[in-house]
Amino acid sequence: MTHEEKRAWIRLVVAVLGYCAYVAVIANRIDGRALVGVPYAGVLLWTVGGAIVAAIVAEIGVAIVQPGASRVKDERDREIGRLGDYVGQSFVIIGAVAAMLMAMAGWDRFWIANVIYLCFVLSAILGGITKVIVYRRSFPLL
Repeated sequence: MTHEEKRAWIRLVVAVLGYCAYVAVIANRIDGRALVGVPYAGVLLWTVGGAIVAAIVAEIGVAIVQPGASRVKDERDREIGRLGDYVGQSFVIIGAVAAMLMAMAGWDRFWIANVIYLCFVLSAILGGITKVIVYRRSFPLL
């Protein structure tokens, strides 16, 4: 497994676990009130920040455990990274358009913020899955 494939796995797992943690905390805070009344902003920011830190720490941990592993990106790594990023970016666009439409329709900020966060997570998941699948299969260079 290449270093870049390990990074893809780390980011994929962190994205899923981070969002699951966010949903669990928000679900525990409902306490009989409407979902839009749940304080979410702090949890969202801490979850995003925690996921970033967790991914960095995990990548450093992998580098420490396998110090001799090649961290040189070859053409295949660059192409796979580009493909995964292109595939994942579709959800960023979907989230931006959805948030814009929700704002124009006057939806509550809770829903707008959460659709943006969900689409960022889906972007990371879809991009990560794409990278992992392409690393596991052949990838013809053009």
